[in-house]
Amino acid sequence: VQLQASGGGLVQAGGSLRLSCAASGIMFSIYTISWYRQVPGNERELVGTITSGGFTDYVDSVKDRFTISRDNAKNTAVLQMNSLKPEDTGVYYCNAVARLGRYWGQGTEVTVSS
Repeated sequence: VQLQASGGGLVQAGGSLRLSCAASGIMFSIYTISWYRQVPGNERELVGTITSGGFTDYVDSVKDRFTISRDNAKNTAVLQMNSLKPEDTGVYYCNAVARLGRYWGQGTEVTVSS
């Protein structure tokens, strides 16, 4: 099982980034996919979730700026981040959860400069 997160980078405040989470080794379509972020010294924070049925939910701080989508045919979930703020800086991780198990991808680093 592998979750591969990618797309991080350095962006100015107000800019956009698109993170991808590519999965292999799991029946992707049945998994709830979540994105988390972590800043050194802080706990990992849930950013948003998309269920197997496509329902999405977000932490208040990113609502109306971030969008999670999924393409089950490609075993990929995407976190589209717009209007980025310096406080969005962190390492972003994708997570897949189902009754069959829970898996984490490696992080991808996002830095938003002011």
